[in-house]
Amino acid sequence: MILGITGSIGSGKTTAAGIFSRHHYSVIDADRIGHEILKKNFPIRKRIINEFGKEILDNSKNINRKKLGDIVFNDKKKSRKLNSIMHQAIIKEIKNQIQRIKNQCGGNAKVVIDAPLLLETKTKNLVDKVIVVNADKRKIFARSKHFSKSEIERILKMQMPLNEKIRHSDFVIDNNKDLAHLEKQAEKIIEKLNQK
Repeated sequence: MILGITGSIGSGKTTAAGIFSRHHYSVIDADRIGHEILKKNFPIRKRIINEFGKEILDNSKNINRKKLGDIVFNDKKKSRKLNSIMHQAIIKEIKNQIQRIKNQCGGNAKVVIDAPLLLETKTKNLVDKVIVVNADKRKIFARSKHFSKSEIERILKMQMPLNEKIRHSDFVIDNNKDLAHLEKQAEKIIEKLNQK
């Protein structure tokens, strides 16, 4: 069983994925894969630097994700360009990780892919069920400590609207209350899936 968990920035996808991991699901974090690619995949690093300029580099010549984010979250065309460079490599690594998990666990492999752009990309073709974590803007602002309000607004504009994501989902988790409420809903989904 391969699940995809998605939602908007600050909705609580990663927290929800962590709950599934306590129930023997292996978590694949698409964001973490993206960070690794920016650090270690030299052909892709080179393409990104050529595309967005050397001003995205920090003093150690690493790609500064904040600087890159400032560019792509203000320009849909540039955001699409970055995604076209990154997504193929991210999906390839997700497939590799799924294969490794299947090799270890056989037919009973349980995987959850934590991916903000699950529905916007071909990642959705890898999953059996889609779970959307829903939260209102007030909660999103409160949880996204690393970003200013205006940055969050810009990121949300770039992402598929939550109500549209919900239309494509098999399950919705409401994350407008506390952690116990989130856990209860995730566990209900796990119970349903275990019955199938």
